[in-house]
Amino acid sequence: MPTVFRTVPTALAGVLLLAACGSESLSEAPAGTEVSCPSELRQGSRPSGSPTPIPLPSLDGPGENGVKVTGLYACGAEFSAEFEVTNQANEAATFTVTLGFRSASAGRVDDVEQIVASVGPGRTVKKTVGMGESLGRGADVSGVESDVSGVEVVKVRSVPVDEASSASGPCPASGLHVYADDGDAALGLRVVGLHLVNCGTGPYELDGYPELEILDEDHDNVDSVRILHGTDRISTGVGGDGGPQPVVLRPGEAAQTTLAWRNTTQFGEPVNAPYVRVRAKQGARPVMVVPELDLGTTGKLGVGPWQKDETYRDPAAAGTPRP
Repeated sequence: MPTVFRTVPTALAGVLLLAACGSESLSEAPAGTEVSCPSELRQGSRPSGSPTPIPLPSLDGPGENGVKVTGLYACGAEFSAEFEVTNQANEAATFTVTLGFRSASAGRVDDVEQIVASVGPGRTVKKTVGMGESLGRGADVSGVESDVSGVEVVKVRSVPVDEASSASGPCPASGLHVYADDGDAALGLRVVGLHLVNCGTGPYELDGYPELEILDEDHDNVDSVRILHGTDRISTGVGGDGGPQPVVLRPGEAAQTTLAWRNTTQFGEPVNAPYVRVRAKQGARPVMVVPELDLGTTGKLGVGPWQKDETYRDPAAAGTPRP
């Protein structure tokens, strides 16, 4: 049986002592590479002083599910943290890692999300991150910078490279961009849009509903959830109702549909499933999106039929004069 992708629980690293703050940065640093200060990573300038390592608990092996924090460095009024990702699966994957920097007095004061792209099977990639520019957004954290006392791995998601979603950029071999939007949530109701763009060279036909597989944090199938055609049994007025109609997309045109569910918990074990594998229609190449399904104990996910997205405008065609 092939190795499955594994992800990291929402809290992994212990308390890591820190002494300063800085701004967001990202670099790939093989083992043994000299560590840079955040300002150097961000601006290419030489900061005053050099990185000072801060002792961390010794960790053997690749860490839980292949992710671990490997170093912490103070650099004047800034600091950076290293982590590494080991792909323990049998195919290349792209990881999205969220680190949370913590203050002893204010709790978690900043989350930094970093993408570690195309990690080959069995390969380990080390990254260096600095405290992000998001410090202070949505909350008054003035004065906590010098009180930062730790960093933890908040969340890790991984998607096989061959199933990665995309909204733009180079056209995949399938000729389709497929992706999920950020969605909306209110009073336990969740609504996420699924989008499909024909970036190929010929027409693409749809007639019905996308095929969905719900996957848990370990990328295992979740069979306890019913996938309903239509969203009206979840809620009204969220889109995704009505019957399926044939849709033909010319190159540069798009279609959309809706995922809807409720986060209602009564008796039983709540279901949390980060991933959904999407096939636009039967036989289509799969794309994995990450809508973070928190289904409670409802056991239901509604999906609407594909509809042409009349509001979509092809960025590649923008500014192109009509013949």
